[in-house]
Order: sequence, then C-alpha cells, then structure tokens
Amino acid sequence: MIDNRKTPVAISSDSYFFEHDKSQHILILGVGNYLMGDEGVGVQLIQAMEQMKLPEYIDILDGGTGGFLLLGQFEVYPKIIFVDATMDGKPPGTISQLRPKFASDFPSALSVHDVGLKDMIEAVYLLDQIPDLYLFTVSISKIDPMCVSLSPEVQKSIIPLTQQILAVSKKLHHQVTQNQ
Repeated sequence: MIDNRKTPVAISSDSYFFEHDKSQHILILGVGNYLMGDEGVGVQLIQAMEQMKLPEYIDILDGGTGGFLLLGQFEVYPKIIFVDATMDGKPPGTISQLRPKFASDFPSALSVHDVGLKDMIEAVYLLDQIPDLYLFTVSISKIDPMCVSLSPEVQKSIIPLTQQILAVSKKLHHQVTQNQ
C-alpha cells in the first residue's frame, strides 16, 4: 500500500541554503522547543506552513532551539522573520510584531532558550552583512514539559499569525524587487 500523506523533509545540511542565491528570498525561522507545549509555537507554525503552497520567495526553517547553529542562515538571507513564544504577561495567543535591531530589543521574557537566542543575535552583528530582522511573538502562560500539543488559545493564533507573516513577507519581497 502506498502512503500518499506528505512526509516532512528534513534538510540535514547547510549546503541547501548556501548552494542557491537567497538574495531575493525571505527566511521564516520558527524557534522553540517542540517538547514543551506552547513553548514550541514557532516550530509548530513552521510545520503548519510546510503543508501550504508558499510563494517561491519564502523559505521556512524549523530552528528548534538551535542558537549558534543557525548563524549561517544570517549570511545568506537579506531578511529573516523569527517566530517565537514569549512569556510577557499578555493573554495566551496574543500575537506581537517587533522590529529588533539588537539583542537587547528582543523581549526580556523570551522563553527557555532566551540566552542562546539573544547571544546568537549579538553574534549576527559581527557578520559582514546583517539581515533585516523581524520578530513575531506569541504570548504563552506556561511551559508544559514533555507535551507536543499547543493550548487551545495558542493553537488559535496559528492561522492569523501565518496570515500576518505572509502579508509582511509580501511587502518585504516587493521592497526587495523594487530596489533591484
């Protein structure tokens, strides 16, 4: 029997990102810990987007809790949109958009990988070319160890979050193509 369900494809090499010109592309980078419930909303968003037909100028990447392992992506993409969970005291599922320029601009309450992500952003500023960074956060109220599902409030944010990210991506792509 043939299983026709779409199987996620894992890219195990950075070569995929470096062998192709990404100057016209936008990377959507979901970060978080999939095994910690709502904390994994960035990763869950990427999995949802994987099932969609996306514009050719959008690349998506499940960044997990990668930290410095993701640094190479900043060398090839001119624009990167982060998606992460935050414990900022807002109602769970609240979507916020920020335009961080430095690690200190990231919310202080980014969840369990806070230090690694901020350190990685600081390291980005040591690179020759610094991409434009955008951050979407989804407010969460707790972290559930060994849980792979999202709370109903956070799950409800996936569709509007995707719509907002696609709208920003379209605008950014238009700007890139107009400047060329």
